[in-house]
Amino acid sequence: MPNLYPPEGRLLHTAENQAAGESLAALRQAMARQTVVEGRAVLCTPTHDLVVRLGAFTGTIPREEAALGIREGTAREISILSRVGKPTACVVTGVEETPFRLTLSRRRAQERALEALLACPAGTVLPATVTHLAPFGAFVDVGCGVVSMVGIENCSVARISHPARRFRLDQEIYVVLTGGDRDLGRVYLSHKELLGTWAENAARFSPGMTVPGWVRGVKPYGTFVELAPNLTGLADQTQGLREDDRVSVYLKAILPDRMKVKLNILQVLPPQAGPDPLFYFITSGQLSRWVYSPPGRQGPRIETVFG
Repeated sequence: MPNLYPPEGRLLHTAENQAAGESLAALRQAMARQTVVEGRAVLCTPTHDLVVRLGAFTGTIPREEAALGIREGTAREISILSRVGKPTACVVTGVEETPFRLTLSRRRAQERALEALLACPAGTVLPATVTHLAPFGAFVDVGCGVVSMVGIENCSVARISHPARRFRLDQEIYVVLTGGDRDLGRVYLSHKELLGTWAENAARFSPGMTVPGWVRGVKPYGTFVELAPNLTGLADQTQGLREDDRVSVYLKAILPDRMKVKLNILQVLPPQAGPDPLFYFITSGQLSRWVYSPPGRQGPRIETVFG
């Protein structure tokens, strides 16, 4: 895993950050080194400057330094207002003693994090925090408030109607870097490759088991039920079922050569608040190729090639 700057929402435990709360000399040292430190935004002024508590000191992030894109007009003011009450990564840009004044920049911390991310090769696995869920994808913080999106088609192999079926806000997850655009200042992400291949997921189940699942598709020829985010089975058509219903199913057969799991739906289960916890098969390192299809599978191979 690359040595990225700290994602917002995660506490720092560095000597620099501890020292920054103890002496002005340490603050000046952090400024000279452009060390990324983390405080907590305690309020936003009427002019949208952020006031940040940093150890024993309180500093100010001017509006144009509060987020990437604010100066250029490509970011919305909510990216500043939403920081209040939350950990905020920043760089010390000014320390004055008489009168005391501490100036900070979140923008510079984001620029450093983005530069580090753009230097990572495709296939790099990264930690991330879910910040927003939209019908078309999940927005995640991959470091110091640098936000990118996991498209709904890349959340998992099992198709979902909305990213909220897979994630919840502020959830800490893992993502894999698929590319970057230095000119646009963007990185591109996926998620499904970290949730296991068909064979890895199928190995967690056996014919004769009865397990809970989620209805992910109701078709004239049958009902698709998600057993795990990267494993779906097919049951005979059952009347009255709707997409995203939670059901119990009986596993009749697992057929690796056809990449199929045959099911019987037994009953509809009570609704569940939020998605199931995620189980990751990969949480670090770098991928060059990910093959979902099991060996010997008939038909086209499903895979992702990085880079």
